[in-house]
Amino acid sequence: MHILWTGQTGCYDSGGEEIPCAGSGQDGEFRPGVPWPDPRFRCVGSDIVDDRATGLLWSADANLFTFPMSWQDGLDAIREMRGERAFGRDDWRLPNRRELRSLISHQAKKPALPAGHPFRNVFLGWYWTSTTSAIAPGYAWYVHLEGGRMFYGRKDSHYLVWPVSGQSGVLPATGQTTCFDIEGNEVSCDGSGQDGELEVGVGWPAHRFVPQQHDIEDILTGLVWYRRGDLLNRPASWDQALAVVTALAVETQVPWRLPTINELESLVDASAHTPALPDRHPFAGVQAAYWSSTTSGFEPDWAYALYLHKGAVGVGFKKNAEFYLWPVAAR
Repeated sequence: MHILWTGQTGCYDSGGEEIPCAGSGQDGEFRPGVPWPDPRFRCVGSDIVDDRATGLLWSADANLFTFPMSWQDGLDAIREMRGERAFGRDDWRLPNRRELRSLISHQAKKPALPAGHPFRNVFLGWYWTSTTSAIAPGYAWYVHLEGGRMFYGRKDSHYLVWPVSGQSGVLPATGQTTCFDIEGNEVSCDGSGQDGELEVGVGWPAHRFVPQQHDIEDILTGLVWYRRGDLLNRPASWDQALAVVTALAVETQVPWRLPTINELESLVDASAHTPALPDRHPFAGVQAAYWSSTTSGFEPDWAYALYLHKGAVGVGFKKNAEFYLWPVAAR
């Protein structure tokens, strides 16, 4: 499986109160995904941190450049790091969206990083990724370190930059293969340092999705998805979503569950939008946004959701019937 555990260990009701996980159907009960080693991080000298869960190497200083900068300035600053072989490495880059999200612990807040992390100068705000937003190419994806959301911002806006290096055998590539300037115009990828040039991560198989009778297997992640993304034919509250999927599992004798936010995000093709799914995907009834089983560590009466038309990772108030549900199972 090429999906990292979210880090969530607790379970919470729709009022945000902690409850026993057994039988809840929540992320904290099943804890699927590649587990984190203990300890997860190892300091390599004083300047580099080795993430043993992903194989990536991060600058120990999460605000290495000391000030926010535009997206292009961030790419340029890290290009200079490569040229100077900063900290003895020449492969520094701006992380893509999956690389930066891999640092998030969904059990934590302020910052949303694993407990006991060794990073310093972590800013509780937005950090750029190298991945352009397909739905608005003048924007790029960024991750908020206070609570762990991921949206996109104008490339000429100013946010923080956190360099990464190394290669991961766990995190899939994002699917982005083209490059864009700050105005959203397609440009040559050569030397850009963008996600579309580097395409780092586990490569996708040529035939990623294999349709079965009632479900579809994702060869990249090992997950099995319900064939249709409109099981209930209407938006549901979070409690309703969990209950409907639990009932489906009982009825079909298949271990269906509500996916974690990392599992949902794994479906995203960062080169696509409306929906942000791989070209020629076999799913039917795809909707704009879906509940995950992952509670917000920032506000536990909210849960994480994937805005599939854009590919954004946000949150929704658990009691509101505003998102759809999409069951998943593991082979």
